[in-house]
Amino acid sequence: MIMLDVLNLMVFFENALALNDFSMNVEEGEVVGVIGSNSAGKTTLMNTLSGLIIDMRTKEKRRGGERITVYGKVVFDGEDVTETSPSERVKKGIVLSRERHPVFPESSVVENLKIAGYLRKKLQIHEAMDDVFKLFPALIHLRTRKAGFLSGGEQQMLAIGMSLVVKPRLLLLDEPLLGLSPMMQKTLVGAICNLKKDSGITVLLTEQFARPVLPIIHRGYVIENGMLTLNGTGKELMDNPEIKAAYFGV
Repeated sequence: MIMLDVLNLMVFFENALALNDFSMNVEEGEVVGVIGSNSAGKTTLMNTLSGLIIDMRTKEKRRGGERITVYGKVVFDGEDVTETSPSERVKKGIVLSRERHPVFPESSVVENLKIAGYLRKKLQIHEAMDDVFKLFPALIHLRTRKAGFLSGGEQQMLAIGMSLVVKPRLLLLDEPLLGLSPMMQKTLVGAICNLKKDSGITVLLTEQFARPVLPIIHRGYVIENGMLTLNGTGKELMDNPEIKAAYFGV
């Protein structure tokens, strides 16, 4: 069953085209990857799927900044959510974990997780926090440490944990491996595998580091200059000579 359907999406920032007639879909229970180099349009895609592009468009209009225009459709569970606000999308189960570790640096790990679950009941928050600590055991002994003193990898774990406290149906991970050591990348990739296996959450992730991601995804899309250039199963993309040359250096 298709959970997310993206139809002919086009996003303009003034006259600059960030996404060009981009279409894709995600079936319930899948882990799907969008692979592309820096500035390929991955973050614009995630901002559009999560609804953040709507807030960005409103703020730019208020201050007389650049004009942001969106064409096409985003359909979730058969419902057109293209103009649905970010907060309403969260209620429907679409939750974004953004790149570069957006945590509250002056608050502890536990406080960050509680802040993320502010709309949920106390018991639900504690149950969700237990799940986060099972997924990321490294955070257990860091429960009381301020998030600003965590390493980059630890902050990324916390950022993903904050998204999980909201209990998403579709988790959007925007470049979760960015700036992390190979060891930490391996830890996070393992956590994503466990997440799918243990919770059944559908995952859509973007990455420029294709090598660690392709073995764990069901299907993948390759994006260049805002356009879809290739798609296939993770194995098909791994075996593709163009992908090997562009992303593996072979």
